[in-house]
Amino acid sequence: MNGDVGGAADPSGGRTAAGGRTNLALAVVMTGVLITAVDTTIVVLALPEIERGLHIALASVIWIIIGYLLVVTVLASQVGRLGDMFGRVRMYEVGFVVFIVGSALCAISWDEGSIIAFRVLQGIGGALVSANSGAVIADLFPPERRGRAYGFNGIGWSMGAVLGIVLGGLIVTYISWRWIFWINVPIGIVATLLALRVLHDRGGRERRRIDLPGMIAVGLGLFGVLWAVTNLATSQLDVSILSFLIGGLVCLVAFVFIERVQAEPMVRLSLFRIPTMSPSLLAALLQGLANYAVLFLVIMYLQGPRRLSPLDASLLLVPGYVIGGIVGPFSGRLADRLGPIIPATFGLAVQVIALFLYAHLGMATGLWLVVLASIVNGIGSSSFFPANNSAVMKASPKEVFGISSGMLRTFQNTGMVFSFSMAILIASRSIPRGVAFAIFVGTAKLHGHVATVFTSGLHAAFYASTGFLVLAALLSASRGRHGVRRHGTGASTPLGEARSAERGVLTGGASISGRAE
Repeated sequence: MNGDVGGAADPSGGRTAAGGRTNLALAVVMTGVLITAVDTTIVVLALPEIERGLHIALASVIWIIIGYLLVVTVLASQVGRLGDMFGRVRMYEVGFVVFIVGSALCAISWDEGSIIAFRVLQGIGGALVSANSGAVIADLFPPERRGRAYGFNGIGWSMGAVLGIVLGGLIVTYISWRWIFWINVPIGIVATLLALRVLHDRGGRERRRIDLPGMIAVGLGLFGVLWAVTNLATSQLDVSILSFLIGGLVCLVAFVFIERVQAEPMVRLSLFRIPTMSPSLLAALLQGLANYAVLFLVIMYLQGPRRLSPLDASLLLVPGYVIGGIVGPFSGRLADRLGPIIPATFGLAVQVIALFLYAHLGMATGLWLVVLASIVNGIGSSSFFPANNSAVMKASPKEVFGISSGMLRTFQNTGMVFSFSMAILIASRSIPRGVAFAIFVGTAKLHGHVATVFTSGLHAAFYASTGFLVLAALLSASRGRHGVRRHGTGASTPLGEARSAERGVLTGGASISGRAE
């Protein structure tokens, strides 16, 4: 690992030993992504059993998922900064350990408060793993090979999502919901041992400070807005909900002002002066807002109007994840050759087609259309993620890889968190909110006219998600005038203004303090 991390070819055309070790290191990083991806899908299938087993109130069960995502969102940029300070690999490994401990505690939860608290702990570990994985890859691979590496990393996500669906259905049906958390423990231990053996920090250390005021402001802000939106899915607007909404928005506005004056801000606003950074981060946010809801909307449709079991409903989505995993490396390689703009924008456009197909699901629609739409959506997602991740890390100065990787996760996860709540809120507009919520968690099914009306509500949610994806595609395409094109394995040839902006992030006046001018 201390040799040529790019794995240069030897005179005989083979790979050096360093290249082989780098590929092994990539496999370890993929394992970390896989185990966190498993947790994003496996818990969804277990929600009804968890609700019944721990006697959790219907309005609270959603926080088993949102609590995890919220913690990952708030901490992503901060734990990326810890990677810059103490070593990205070290923080990645610490994340594994925390995730394992959190999983074991979730497995022995005894009531509503305990499982939500332990999911928060699990989210801390997930944040350490996800925020530092992109920076570890950026350290391992030169810019002209990162897209391909991120593509293989996408395989880890797709495999984890598939395993979560299959294992979740089997475990919940035949064993116990507690084993959806126990299963993380042996996988995590093996992955941690491999990481200790294979991964070694290569990047330099940077002195950083944790932005505690910013973290508190954004955490309270997101929590307030999420609490309001989530409760609107099960009850009418009242003074309490309105207070949480207004308080959350005030905290988010305060967060922006805090970031302008902090010496080491949570979100380094000066990075947005790099021409390709802003559209890349905003495209990630909008893609998360649009696409994370798809899994839940489709499961609501299949479990509700179509009256399928959670296992049968989820298995219909497996082909999309499998084919998406195959497409990821090819998309990453294309991003290395042509630049990230074309494959990223293409991926978003393909996802628009997928959501259009989903929006035409009806009571008599063949289930083959669900499979087709999931495949199209998988191809689009796997085309977008490697290219967009590569765009962010190529634009980022090396000295702030951890911060840039954390910011990318922050924007992506912010979209995911609100996607979850918005999907339920929009889909529940056509029938009583409590009934819609019960369908989502798998405790109720629909019949007759009510099922038809509810399906129309799902269509509205799909169309709303389509609009977000169109905006993301336009942002992605706007990077064309600032794009970076790689030629072979040579050095990058970015436009001079991009290089100038990068230097501005690290030197001079307000840029050093992270203030936006």
